[in-house]
Amino acid sequence: MTQTFLGMPAVTPEEQPHTGGWRTNVEVPRDTLRWGHTFPEGAHKTLANTQMRRNLGHATRTIRNKRQLRVDEMPDWEDLREAAEAVKFEVASRLPELLEQFEANVTAHGGIVHWARDAAEANRIVADIIKSKGVDDVVKVKSMATQETNLNEYLADEGITAHETDLAEMIVQLADDMPSHIVVPAIHRNRSEVRGIFLDRMGDAPADLSDKPEELAGAARAHLRRKFLHASVAVSGTNMGIAETGTVSIFESEGNGRMCLTLPDTLITLMGIEKLVPRYQDAEIFAQLLPRSATGERMNPYTSMWTGVTPGDGPQEFHLILMDNGRTKVLTDPIGRQALACIRCGSCMNICPVYQHTSGHAYGSVYPGPIGAILTPQLTQGLDDDDPVHTLPFASSLCGACAEVCPVKIDIPTILIHLRARSVDVKRRLVPDMWDVAMNATTPVMSNGKAWLAATEGVKATRMIGKDGRIGALPFPASLWTRSRDLPVAPKESLRQWWKRTHPEGITPSRSGVDATQPAATEENR
Repeated sequence: MTQTFLGMPAVTPEEQPHTGGWRTNVEVPRDTLRWGHTFPEGAHKTLANTQMRRNLGHATRTIRNKRQLRVDEMPDWEDLREAAEAVKFEVASRLPELLEQFEANVTAHGGIVHWARDAAEANRIVADIIKSKGVDDVVKVKSMATQETNLNEYLADEGITAHETDLAEMIVQLADDMPSHIVVPAIHRNRSEVRGIFLDRMGDAPADLSDKPEELAGAARAHLRRKFLHASVAVSGTNMGIAETGTVSIFESEGNGRMCLTLPDTLITLMGIEKLVPRYQDAEIFAQLLPRSATGERMNPYTSMWTGVTPGDGPQEFHLILMDNGRTKVLTDPIGRQALACIRCGSCMNICPVYQHTSGHAYGSVYPGPIGAILTPQLTQGLDDDDPVHTLPFASSLCGACAEVCPVKIDIPTILIHLRARSVDVKRRLVPDMWDVAMNATTPVMSNGKAWLAATEGVKATRMIGKDGRIGALPFPASLWTRSRDLPVAPKESLRQWWKRTHPEGITPSRSGVDATQPAATEENR
């Protein structure tokens, strides 16, 4: 992990009045899937940043409301989700075959295909291609794959400067920050902070720059235009590769992608091997789901598709790097493999109460939020007790909202529970901690009906010490729970007591008026 000075110069507000109060409180990690801290440690730090929480809450609510408007317009929304789920299931079932078909079609159209087993190999391939062109300056389209490999840091060590051209990515890069969202990397910043970052770090920002969005966008546009016009090599990710035709695509909203994909002589695309669809017509499904889920737009302003190389039009050399980096290990898990269906829309993050309060930086990975909690531990296989990544599946209330909004119907809560179980299974081989001792101590009570009934009666004594229906603090070892959450006092009656009082005959009344004591209608008794 590199140590970088982050933040404002040590001057008074009078000497530096334009900075807008921005601060960067994270280090730039070498391993972008493991920043080094556990989720509880990261959340403890980010929860103290009230400005970040206000920025994040406002932004996620705005995106969430826009998404709902666009979804409500679609009478076939659920049909589209089911179609997308089916396509992604097919990809997982036929991945080796589809990858070979994709490679053959890219090559047939003049592209050059490379295979990378891990992040290090992917970065080496990109650097070698850039060096072969004799340049030390490249432009980049926003790409989760290159963030996953920490490509920018690697290229910097090789003497190559990579300029992020997506507005939010550029803000993060200028501030020596880390992204906090899959779709909107600078979602934790407000416009006043962005103005300060531009004035402090951009170099050619107008001295009288205000925090009006149109002025900020104009400053970024002028700054980036020079980069676009002089760059001979561009690096991109991709939203989708099409096996049937060898086509690669980018969905974006600013036009920076179109500039990167058409102006340079050489284009290098880094793609995770799971980002495939079998047929060209499948793109129609995701072209409707992705923009509505990601930003609440009916369609992306810029949807770019290219197939190999076209003489006299666009880049004349196209390199495609197909990267594994743990994905085949994810594929071997029959439950966890659903995570590979993710189309990186970020809708699960915008709805998640945990993410909204803690921000993406708390997760210690470039994949934050609910999808990060199931994807990062699988890509890294970091489920050991001494690996900070193993805490991510526990960073959830299991409310299920993420699964309800996922456009490809990934069952995130089930995968979270599955990964928790895998983590516990690994932990059983280690020295037990306080939680293990507590669970082992309560097992005899929980597994015996009479003992549990007696215990629930004893728990009612908590009503005497709780205030406003809550217990805020208890002595050790119960303090391990109450130091981060309140404990509700026991209700006046247990579920069993309530049931006995309201259902004296032990029969559940039927809402339809059918006698619940009669057997259900079946083929045999009709």
